[in-house]
Amino acid sequence: MATYVLVHGATGGGWQMRPLAVALQAAGHYVQRPTLTGLGERSHLLRPEIDLATHVQDIVNVLQYEDLHEVILVGKSYSGIVITGVAEQTPERLAHLVYLDALVPGDRQSFLEILGPEVAERMAERVRERGDGWRLPADRSVEPRLADHPFGSLTQRIALSNPAAARLPRTYIRCTAVPAHTPHARVTAASAQRAVAAGWRYRELPADHNPESVPAPELVQFLLELAG
Repeated sequence: MATYVLVHGATGGGWQMRPLAVALQAAGHYVQRPTLTGLGERSHLLRPEIDLATHVQDIVNVLQYEDLHEVILVGKSYSGIVITGVAEQTPERLAHLVYLDALVPGDRQSFLEILGPEVAERMAERVRERGDGWRLPADRSVEPRLADHPFGSLTQRIALSNPAAARLPRTYIRCTAVPAHTPHARVTAASAQRAVAAGWRYRELPADHNPESVPAPELVQFLLELAG
């Protein structure tokens, strides 16, 4: 039996990972799908002080308090940065990192810096105009359960210096049905290239940016392959 921890993306929650978790559990595996502070059912905790370190600590605490080892840690979208930070802090508890259509940060990079100045400025403008200067407003017309995202987690840079973390095996899964002209597609294409250049395992998934919501059969199969 393998252990999976599934981490959702920006403005989301652990509820988004439930279909994927059910599929992995049906195959006999143990699955956790935590929600990051200030989001989902923890949206009542949203406050200006939340940053990337908060979200990294959320997942580190799950690993420590649940006493999880040999974890296959999956990060969706924004949480590619989160799981990278978790690996820096507690690599000894991890077996594999999976970046699901996710951002791959370099040392001293933030979410906004990976997006690039044009997209970052548009996002910052939304925060200034509609988020009191510290919340990224969620688009609830898409899904009413989406929550405003703490902007501090998108501006804080990550530091990469742990050689044990650097040795962890990693997989990048790119969703190829995302329209190529969108900013997200361009960013994930660049992250995928970085992953391939670093020698990671690479998979392509003929799905949109939310393959966990169905879940896509190919995604389930990719993840089950890692269980050995």
